[in-house]
Amino acid sequence: MIRFFEKDTFKYFCILFLIIFSYTINYYYSLQGVFPVDSFSHFDTGYRILLGEHPFKDYWAISGPVIDYIQSILFFIFGVSWKSYVAHSSIFNVVITVSTFYLFKKFNLSNLTSFIYAFFFSILAYTSSGTPFADHHSTFFSLLSIYAAIFLIKTEKKYYCFLISIFLVLGFFSKQVPSAYVALFLGLIIFIYILADKRYELIKYFACSFIFIGFLLFIVSNIFEISLDSFLLQYIFYPPSIGTERINNMNISFKNVILNYKFIYIFLFPYIFINIKKILKNNSIFKNKNFYIFLILTSYVFLLIFHQLITQNQIFIFFLIPLLSAFLHIEIKYYKKKRYFFFIFLICLFATQKYHFRFNEDRKFHELSDVNFEHSIPASKIDVKFAGLNWITPYEKNPQGEVDLINESKIYLKNFEKKKMVITNYSFFSAILDQKIYSPIRWVVTNGNSHPLNYNKYYMDYQEFLIDKIIKNKIKVIFTIKLNKPEYIESLLSDNCNIKYSRINQILDSYTVSNCVNF
Repeated sequence: MIRFFEKDTFKYFCILFLIIFSYTINYYYSLQGVFPVDSFSHFDTGYRILLGEHPFKDYWAISGPVIDYIQSILFFIFGVSWKSYVAHSSIFNVVITVSTFYLFKKFNLSNLTSFIYAFFFSILAYTSSGTPFADHHSTFFSLLSIYAAIFLIKTEKKYYCFLISIFLVLGFFSKQVPSAYVALFLGLIIFIYILADKRYELIKYFACSFIFIGFLLFIVSNIFEISLDSFLLQYIFYPPSIGTERINNMNISFKNVILNYKFIYIFLFPYIFINIKKILKNNSIFKNKNFYIFLILTSYVFLLIFHQLITQNQIFIFFLIPLLSAFLHIEIKYYKKKRYFFFIFLICLFATQKYHFRFNEDRKFHELSDVNFEHSIPASKIDVKFAGLNWITPYEKNPQGEVDLINESKIYLKNFEKKKMVITNYSFFSAILDQKIYSPIRWVVTNGNSHPLNYNKYYMDYQEFLIDKIIKNKIKVIFTIKLNKPEYIESLLSDNCNIKYSRINQILDSYTVSNCVNF
């Protein structure tokens, strides 16, 4: 029986099961309710790329261009629907789960042990969101770069240099952080490794990979006519101004820093303690491959915790629990302390089920903890493209009433014949109208997370960008959905356009614009 668990037949069974399960669990929970501003954050933009619109050029984008383009490919292949939308994140859950299984196998964990920890990982990984999300993509592309770096050090195979580079770039173009933090620390650790191990040829491989990636980015930006100035302004210069405000407002308390991540620390601190003991016993630590693997893994964990403290979003990094559990298991296996395996497994199992119920069943990441899912209604009532999705949102106690207003707005906009711009955090109106709606941003939130506000130094740049879109596309009317703040549009345009405001329904407002002049 024990021999069967170590056979390749069982290994392939484990992989097949993990593929099916990790896809299915993410897909299933992605159908349970929505938080529109987040759940649809890449739906319309994926569709808009198929219409010939692109980030930085046609809409202000502070994150997610890689996700938009991947989504556009999936829409092109499988059609524009909720099913092909969540296939994106479900496939990603498969990729990181199977990669995690292979990582554990590389450290000589048994098929069964690797399977159990990878199984727990799949439950806590992308499933907390369910839908494509910038933080998750950036985090998991960065994790794949961490895996590639570990494989590079462990196997000394040079092609991992290219994988490290491409995963870091994909992570950065999903969202700047945490991938930028990971790139900085990972680059430093690998540089020290190269110097200590005298593997100078790796510098050449890294340089070639980044030159190749840079050339590809240059080609893509030229094909889609995305200017360097627009990219730098929106993706490089503006986002740090948000980050600075968040750092200043960061809540450093015992609960925030320690208690919220207690199950991560339960496995992290013993892992650090064991490795420090090894380091103190080893006089040539810089020649020891395990030392670099230890640095890479622990720096990644601390960087993710730091990222969560800054962003102040819902916590989504509990997938670190099974990851750290497995590495602690590896260390204890090395010391032949088998009596501790049972406790590691039990704590990991308890933590996995705890956060599974909180974030998967209750959908806490999308603020759905307090809703009654039994009151949800088929989202296909809005459009057939949303078949399978159960519609309920955290801020509407009456899903049918919300859907009725959305449909009323949809019909009005569909029949509106003048050139229009639609600004909303229901980021699916371009897809359900089958029209260009020329929205200047991915979604609208009025706290500065989607575009500069009037106190930000880049506010006038956004104003100029918006007015340019109005003039260039000959927009006659701007519609806002679920914004209900006339002063928002008026403050942006009153100095440059003539504006006439009117209310269409409870969620739909219109602004007739004329005689717009840019700065």
